[in-house]
Formats: sequence, C-alpha cells, structure tokens
Amino acid sequence: MVAEDYKEIMLIDDNDPRFSTEGMYYKEFPSLYNQIRAFALFIVQKAPDTFKEVNLLEQQVSEIVKNAIKHGNRCVPSKKIKVWYSFNVKDKEIHLIVQDEGEGFKDLEKWNHFFKQRYEAFAEGDFEKMLEFASFRTDKSEEDDGGNALFAAVEYWNLAYGFCKSTRNKVLAIRKF
Repeated sequence: MVAEDYKEIMLIDDNDPRFSTEGMYYKEFPSLYNQIRAFALFIVQKAPDTFKEVNLLEQQVSEIVKNAIKHGNRCVPSKKIKVWYSFNVKDKEIHLIVQDEGEGFKDLEKWNHFFKQRYEAFAEGDFEKMLEFASFRTDKSEEDDGGNALFAAVEYWNLAYGFCKSTRNKVLAIRKF
C-alpha cells in the first residue's frame, strides 16, 4: 500500500449515468433503526449464487442503510429511505443507490481530508500518527460514531462510491468482482 493508492469519496454529478435507476430493483424502507439488518437481507437475497462474499455484501449494504437512517433521516420513522439495486451476473457487478430525506453529507470534504491523512500515515507505517486518525467526528457525531463504515466502504465498493453532488443525500456504490 502506497499513498498514491488513496481513493476519496467522490461527489458525482446528478446526471452521471451511474445514477440511472433503469432496470434496477426498487424498495422503500421506513427509518427503523432496529430493522436495518432485515432491510439489508431483503436486498442481498436477490444476489445470485455466483456472487461470493454474501455476508460481507450484507454487512456493506447494512452500513449504507444504517447511515441513511441514522445520519440522514435521524431515525425519524416517518422518513423513508429509497434503495435501487441490481446484480449483473454477466459483468459480475453490484450496483446500489440509496437515498434518504436528510440534508446530505455536508462534511464530505473534511472527511476526505481526514481519510487521506489516515491513509498516508498507514502507508508510511507511522502507526503512532495513525492513532490521531482513528475516528472521524463532527459536532453532530454521537458517542459510537467514528467513520469506520465509510473507511470500509471506500475499500469494498471498488468501482465507485460517492454522493450526488447537488443534494449529498444519495449514495452510489458499485462493486465489480
């Protein structure tokens, strides 16, 4: 791992074709925090057997759904999250779009800067410095927040991971196997 391998979370133009939902499955969920795993399993159940890592996929989908419910909709049950997803067997690709009703990820640039510093410390083998970047927090963070789901997401979703540029409340995630 070298510092040049660093990938940031992108802001993606609203008109980017990767935000097209044509031909994708669609589901809406209420913002029920205690149902996150059930929502993720509902989505992952459509994954063909040819896709390995189903447990890891369920975990990653769960984290995106959790962020939409917790940080986007602030666990207000009447607020919905919208999920579009597809599993392309021919191209061995998973495509996921999740949109909440929140104000969007306003601190994305701060998170990217933080993540870059964390990544560079790791690439340099400076684990003491890396401890400074163990947890990303904002004034809206709760006790158990730390950015770990986003750290993992950047690595897992290897083709694209980003937010809709205009609203920042819509996440695009694509993984190729």
